[in-house]
Amino acid sequence: MANRKLIRPDAQDFKKEIGPRGARRKQVPPEQTNAEEYYYLKQMANKTPMVVVLNNDQELRGWIEWYDKAMIKLNRNDGPNLLIPKHSIRYLFKEAELRVARRGRRPAAAVAASDTDTEGSED
Repeated sequence: MANRKLIRPDAQDFKKEIGPRGARRKQVPPEQTNAEEYYYLKQMANKTPMVVVLNNDQELRGWIEWYDKAMIKLNRNDGPNLLIPKHSIRYLFKEAELRVARRGRRPAAAVAASDTDTEGSED
């Protein structure tokens, strides 16, 4: 058998391709994903009734007419239109979601009445 020499690339070549250790880190995600913009534009186009909960637990209802980087304009039927700073908003959601959540729950009086009915029917 013939002596064969194992051909191996030089380790220095790999180091040049990979670069310094810090270069292999994950890239930082972009600061702006446009998800907020997409959400606001969709709600504005449909004039979706929204509930805005402020940092002081106050609820405002209306639809979003306009927004920018720091503010949203909320149009309301039962009061004046409001220009709300975004930093004062805790969260916001569609008013329809509130109605669906309320329909899923039974009032406390109905629960108490049904419990007493089942106790009396066992006799």
